[in-house]
Amino acid sequence: MDFNSTIAIIGGGNIGMSIAEGLVNAGKYKPEQIIITRKKSDLPKDLHEGGFVFQDDNADAVSKARIVVLSVVPHIYEMIMNGIKDVFTEKHTLITVVTGVEISCFQNLIKKDICIARAMPNTAIKIRQSMTCIATNKPQSKEFAEVTELFKMLGETLYIDEDLMLSATALGSCGIAYFLRAIRAASQGGTQIGFHADEAQLIAAQTAKGAAELLLQRHSHPEDEIDKVTTPRGITIAGLNEMEHNGLSSAFIKGIVKSYDKAAKKDE
Repeated sequence: MDFNSTIAIIGGGNIGMSIAEGLVNAGKYKPEQIIITRKKSDLPKDLHEGGFVFQDDNADAVSKARIVVLSVVPHIYEMIMNGIKDVFTEKHTLITVVTGVEISCFQNLIKKDICIARAMPNTAIKIRQSMTCIATNKPQSKEFAEVTELFKMLGETLYIDEDLMLSATALGSCGIAYFLRAIRAASQGGTQIGFHADEAQLIAAQTAKGAAELLLQRHSHPEDEIDKVTTPRGITIAGLNEMEHNGLSSAFIKGIVKSYDKAAKKDE
């Protein structure tokens, strides 16, 4: 296994596996170039399931891979880092997707001058459609340029100041669940007015996809596109106003702010 062409993902949960699958789908890595670690009880029976290399030895994984992705829940990150911090060399690049833990915390643990990138993707990274916000301690380095290119293969990226990372978590990472719930609600409405559930979900999901693409491709404002489908005394404006009377926009805003507040107060 070649050190320079291997990536280690410490924590093979939902996000860790989504990153691994996205990298393979992008053609960036072959499955056998990706080491995925899990605790022993969570290892698959076939340690080469999907072509990946599964193991429970985090330090060994770090020693074999130039790029290391840390994808664990926040309350165990320090324990995990204490087990691998001494294995890092100046050749390594660390990408952390641990919610709420600042880059300085990793610098203080590793005590080596390496590029550390803090990234916040969402689960659509599996199909290369993630929105990933990234911050780093070395924005001008070739290592960070490599990290950025890696995530660009997996969707859209935005370089942000680290103090916006919790905001990125609430809007981009948690946000995928909000939009999925909105699509689910729309499909339930579609079923109530006559469609079979699978038909309603298809219509709702494709309509949501089309709405998003209008904004992404035309760089237009949502209200500009809404104005194009609302007519005086029409059925669209009647539906929109009914939703607003019942708090649609307010509920979305409150949900995003609530997620942000929860992340910001994680230690309370």
